[in-house]
Amino acid sequence: MADKNVENSPDQSRRSFLKYTGTAIGGVVVGGVIGSAISGGFTKKSATPTPSPSASPQVQAGTDYNRAPMFFNQAQLQMTEAAAERIFPKDESGPGATDLGVVFYIDHQLASPWGVNARTYRTGPFVKGEVTQGDYLSIQRHELITMGLQSMEEASKSKYTKSFVELAPEEQDAILTSMEKGEINVVNGVTGKTFFNQFRVLVMEGVYSDPLYGGNKDMQGWKMRKYPGNQMSYTDVMSKDQFVAMEPRSLHDHFVH
Repeated sequence: MADKNVENSPDQSRRSFLKYTGTAIGGVVVGGVIGSAISGGFTKKSATPTPSPSASPQVQAGTDYNRAPMFFNQAQLQMTEAAAERIFPKDESGPGATDLGVVFYIDHQLASPWGVNARTYRTGPFVKGEVTQGDYLSIQRHELITMGLQSMEEASKSKYTKSFVELAPEEQDAILTSMEKGEINVVNGVTGKTFFNQFRVLVMEGVYSDPLYGGNKDMQGWKMRKYPGNQMSYTDVMSKDQFVAMEPRSLHDHFVH
């Protein structure tokens, strides 16, 4: 009885299983090897050319991948670029908002937590502020800008039967002036003046902020003002009486590659 229990023990059963399954697997492997040898499987086969992957687009040197929309759709992007150019136009002093990439600065700001008032007190009451305070808006900043752009577009079509981007420069100036004066309504309780004031601040920030944020392309905004940008030290020029023009440096210039 004891011998029977030993023969049928779980360990004995596992040994038998491994033994027979190993033989079966080995037979398959050996059979496969022998079959391959008999059928000429050991003969070196001619290499089959691997199809080359489709050619990827050539990337031009110096491509700035930061110059891409993250928030605006194409129509909003074009309107913002056109309006920003009228506020900061190109002239004999240097490039305008378009060449400086201001539209991408504005776009990236609206796509950031700033655009949704992430760090702003957002509980009412929402009341009209004093002149020195400004408005306390119930809508978020990105809504103010997009609604303001929509109001500009509607005013353009109503007055000139054309889209804002299709208007002549002086016609665009007339729409922007109406916004600045508050003659165009954006949404209940918010006039174009509130939109224009915020929009103008964004334009100027895009002209003069560090290129890291999308605008001030190639630090041209700083170069127009002879602003040195982000220098690590001024000790070598502090003692000089005359103005010292310095090549501007951005935050990127301090990055150790």
